[in-house]
Amino acid sequence: MRARFILGVGWVTFFLIGTDLFVISPLLPFIAETYAVSSATAGWMVTVFAVGYAGGAPFFGWFSDRRGRNSLITFGLLLFTVSDALSALAPTFGWLMVGRFLAGLSVASITPLIYAIIGDLAPAGRRGTWISIIVSGYMTSLLAGAPFGSMLEHYFGWRSVFVVLACLGAVLMVVNDLTWRTVASGAATGQRSEGHLPRILGSVSVTAIWSTAMYTLYVYLGAALYSVNGFTSFDIAMAVTLYGVGAVSGSLMGGRLSDRFGVVVLSKAALLLLSLILIGMGILFSSGYWIYALLLFWAMVGYSAFTSYQARLATEYPEERGTVMAWNMTALYVGITLSSLIGGYVITNWGYNLLPYVCSVAALISFALSMQKVQPSWSDTSSPADEGSH
Repeated sequence: MRARFILGVGWVTFFLIGTDLFVISPLLPFIAETYAVSSATAGWMVTVFAVGYAGGAPFFGWFSDRRGRNSLITFGLLLFTVSDALSALAPTFGWLMVGRFLAGLSVASITPLIYAIIGDLAPAGRRGTWISIIVSGYMTSLLAGAPFGSMLEHYFGWRSVFVVLACLGAVLMVVNDLTWRTVASGAATGQRSEGHLPRILGSVSVTAIWSTAMYTLYVYLGAALYSVNGFTSFDIAMAVTLYGVGAVSGSLMGGRLSDRFGVVVLSKAALLLLSLILIGMGILFSSGYWIYALLLFWAMVGYSAFTSYQARLATEYPEERGTVMAWNMTALYVGITLSSLIGGYVITNWGYNLLPYVCSVAALISFALSMQKVQPSWSDTSSPADEGSH
């Protein structure tokens, strides 16, 4: 029961945070209309969020490995509440941008630290499963959180979405503080090893390139399906929904399979299979409704790779989980930023059909980078599956 409660708190917190990010897309046109700015200008809300996250996560991760995780998670949720309240009340678009920057900063002190604390608490043989449950909360927000936000906007206006998020953030701040204060985490002895940053950056580069493989096509998926297959808005909505279903199921499946076969074996196999699936996507992209099955399978394999690699990092860096999880999430956002730039360049010069092949190359590079070995600390107790995979 204690384990279920801990995982439940983490899942709900990640669901809220994911909703805060994914709900921006459907709200963009209404926000742009309110402040009389273009949709492209309103899209900078996502950019400043990413900047706040990428800038804050490494510091918060490093600090948590030395001073503890609980207080920073509580601080992050307080800042999350303030940032969404500011977003709801922002009198100008400039103030809204400040609110979104603070939201990114707040999430930087929540998500990697919950990943790390779950890695601290999980039994070695269940670490992949525990992390996958947390990841599924984030993915589920794509399926349920964003549509719920759209419904709120329809009846009460877009500002109501941020009001609800701020209220829920305040409740979860109290719940998280009580939860993590009463559990024994492996945080903060003040004796963390130094000088491992190059090794950590080498490890998280796998995630940066994986993110490029996943999002270079996904960012432009709707436009690509409309242009190449002539899909209607309903068809595109179905495609995105199936992708979301695949992402949730892949996240959960990746954790369970990691615990069974070993985090290293599964993360490598999933990345290699991802590259092959994307080649198939390229060949069959214009095949009409067959693309539905491919999108589902693509998301399942892709997010299995992500979850298993998260568990692998938690195993290989037991003394620096906060730091490595923070850098890993920063790498994720770096990859998303690169993917939008690469995808825009590709479709401008060669069209949409080349996108899956570009993603396949990125997945293959990610697989090659994942071959690097990091010997875990002897202080970490590994499961038989983990040991057999090194």
